[in-house]
Amino acid sequence: MKHVRHFTPSLFLSLVHVCLVQANYAPYFFDNGARSTNGNMALLSLSEDTPVGTHVYTLNGTDPEGDPVTYSLAYEAGSRRYFSVDKNLGNVTLIEELDREKEDEIEVIVSISDGLSTVSEKVRILVMDANDESPEFINTPYIVQVPENAPSGSSIFKIEAVDKDTGSGGSITYFLQNIHANKFTIDRHSGVLRIKTGVTLDYEKSRTHFVVVVAKDGGGKLRGDNKVFSATTTVTINVEDVQDTPPMFIGTPYYGYVYEDTLMGSEVLTVVALDGDRGKPNSIHYCIVNGSEGSFEISNTTGAISVIKSPNQLKKEVYELKVQASEVSQEGDVSVYAFAMVTIRVVDLNNHPPTFYGENGPQNRFELTMYEHPPEGEILRGLKITVNDSDQGANAKFNLRLVGPGGIFRVVPQTVLNEAQVTIIVENSAAIDFEKFKVLTFKLLAIEVNTPEKFSSTADVVVRLLDTNDNVPKFSSDYYIARIPENSPGGSNVVAVTATDPDSGLWGEVKYSIYGTGADLFLIHPSTGIIYTQPWAVLDAEVNSKYNFYVKAEDTDGKYSLAEVFITVLDVNDHSPEFNENIQEKTMIIGSPVKIEAIDQDAEEPNNIVDYSIMQADPANVFDIDQSTGEIKLKSYIRSLDIIHNITKNKDCIWSVVVQAKDRGSPSFSTTAVLKIDITEETLHKGPMAAFLMQTKDNPMKALGVLAGVMGIMVLITIMISTAMFWRNKRSNKIMPVRRIIKKRQTPQSRTVRVEWLKFKRPSNAAEKFVVEDDAKSLHNENSNNNIQVAPVLPTAPSPPPPPALAPRGDAPGWRVPTVSGSLTPKFINKQLKKRGHGSAHNALVSELKMKFEKRNAAIGEPHI
Repeated sequence: MKHVRHFTPSLFLSLVHVCLVQANYAPYFFDNGARSTNGNMALLSLSEDTPVGTHVYTLNGTDPEGDPVTYSLAYEAGSRRYFSVDKNLGNVTLIEELDREKEDEIEVIVSISDGLSTVSEKVRILVMDANDESPEFINTPYIVQVPENAPSGSSIFKIEAVDKDTGSGGSITYFLQNIHANKFTIDRHSGVLRIKTGVTLDYEKSRTHFVVVVAKDGGGKLRGDNKVFSATTTVTINVEDVQDTPPMFIGTPYYGYVYEDTLMGSEVLTVVALDGDRGKPNSIHYCIVNGSEGSFEISNTTGAISVIKSPNQLKKEVYELKVQASEVSQEGDVSVYAFAMVTIRVVDLNNHPPTFYGENGPQNRFELTMYEHPPEGEILRGLKITVNDSDQGANAKFNLRLVGPGGIFRVVPQTVLNEAQVTIIVENSAAIDFEKFKVLTFKLLAIEVNTPEKFSSTADVVVRLLDTNDNVPKFSSDYYIARIPENSPGGSNVVAVTATDPDSGLWGEVKYSIYGTGADLFLIHPSTGIIYTQPWAVLDAEVNSKYNFYVKAEDTDGKYSLAEVFITVLDVNDHSPEFNENIQEKTMIIGSPVKIEAIDQDAEEPNNIVDYSIMQADPANVFDIDQSTGEIKLKSYIRSLDIIHNITKNKDCIWSVVVQAKDRGSPSFSTTAVLKIDITEETLHKGPMAAFLMQTKDNPMKALGVLAGVMGIMVLITIMISTAMFWRNKRSNKIMPVRRIIKKRQTPQSRTVRVEWLKFKRPSNAAEKFVVEDDAKSLHNENSNNNIQVAPVLPTAPSPPPPPALAPRGDAPGWRVPTVSGSLTPKFINKQLKKRGHGSAHNALVSELKMKFEKRNAAIGEPHI
């Protein structure tokens, strides 16, 4: 009652749930029929060659309540796991390689579960055979003993092999490799090995035979292909000897030698005979049948043949001995025998080496003195050498050769038999050079050819050379380059040339000389080769900075060689800058610079580079000067005369400026000049013409050039108009008025003629004209302190001096360096030409004239050009 009193609804629900669980039905596998691939794996069979990873089966089952089921595989303890399963899909995969020969049945516990109930079944999977095994020979190795007199066709051995496969894969057949080359056959089914019919074994010919036996299975399927496996083994067949062969001599033919120093009783040679039946051999007995003539005997047991007479008692040079070898059985009976011929030769002993002889007997040193470079093929007649070997026959044959510097001499003959006269012949004349070798030393070697002793002997051959004049003096260089300052005094050293002659004595003494047009200012010491300037020579780089000539080295026999000398005169700063025009007075228009110019006559930089500066000006803050160009201009803040009037009380605006031109040499030179600058503004005549005339006041040639160009254009236009009118009147039938002939103006004079100078006078007002002064007045006032400046005549460039005429010579060497001679034009010529270039004023004047011509042509209705 107590329990009933506490009964609750939750307890009731639990009891109901328990009743429901107990009523759940277990899942089950579907029936597995024959050849089915799904179910519970019952009746499943797999070939042992199924690849690992293959899907082999699908577990399939259901739950009566329709709940999802899962699958699993289990194995007994100690068993290998061959399969894995997808628990949801039931796919079974092979995970371990199968081998029927090791395990032909596999037990697996398959399970199916719905989560509450699990059903397990043990199934047995059969592993089917595949032809994956090769035949194996048993009881190997196979070694068979067969007597050599075994009859042909008899069985000698049985081969046995097994194959673990079943069916045709486990059946075995036998056969032999190289069946045509061996003496045996085999039964293909039983493996019995037999001697071929009609074939016998011979111990003396072949003691052992090796037979290769092949065992092949009947074939079968493996991974879808038909496979046949085989195995091989070697059967060693040893042939047992039987007494059926006579003795045999070993090492035939036999040759022996008796030398002149052989002692009586000495062994000459030994013959050896063996029983042909080597498996069980009999002993051998030796004897000499004939040919000995009482001079030789043989040991009955060893076969050693000895001489029993002194060599000088032997009457024949060659003895032919007939030796018999007999088999003696263990009972002492002589059964079979064999014969061999032995040749014994009595020979001379090689006991004499080759020997060299001179005029007075044996000699091992020969000397000769000769001049260098003899003709090739010449015989050294001063050497009288004989060589001899006292032995006979092959012992007296030897070779001769020279050992020493190769390719210079050769010896004749090269092969000698007994005795010969030795001749040495010149082979390379150029190598016989006194300057390389004073003495040539060789070894004359004689060595035997075909003797085992190879006896030899040597003799020294010494050739002393005498010198000849066969070399030409040679300079250390094909050309020499030297530099010398222009202020060097006369007799200064310039360069030393060196030539050597390897000849000895007077032939090696060298004398120097120089020649050529460039050599006038120079001398050379005949012995030392030192080149120096003439005592009176004055070098000037501004006149000539390059000299070249030839130097000659000659020996006492007249052989010589040449080299070329190039001398550069180095510039020295020995000129001061000079102003190249009258710069006493300059007129400066505000806004335009004036230019001064100085020329330094030095030949090279930096000696001829000029820098400009203002040394003194009053006031000092009015002008600036360009250091490089010499252009003088007003300070940037000065733009009118009013500013200048505020700076100074000098109302006429003329300043005196001290300018300096200084070169960059070391030491440096400078020149100063006083320049008067007249400052003015532009004139009231506005326009391009006025501006142009103001700009060209200091350069009249520029103005004349422009005016000449304008006049030429006007003449050309007039000619074209006249020509056009002529052709028009010619085509018309009307009588035209008389035409007027326009004469062509004279062409202006050349620029090289002195021109008039335009002087710009200080006007009382800005509108005054330019005034032209005549030449006479300009020349008269050339040195006076006024504003008149005369344009200097343009200097003409000096013509270059002719190239140096070298003395012709027929033996001029092919290596002579060509030279170029010339003179340098002073650099101030180019600077003056640059001053005469047209500027912006020229362009303005041409534009103004062009506009006037266009207006004129428009007024008369003619086209303009």
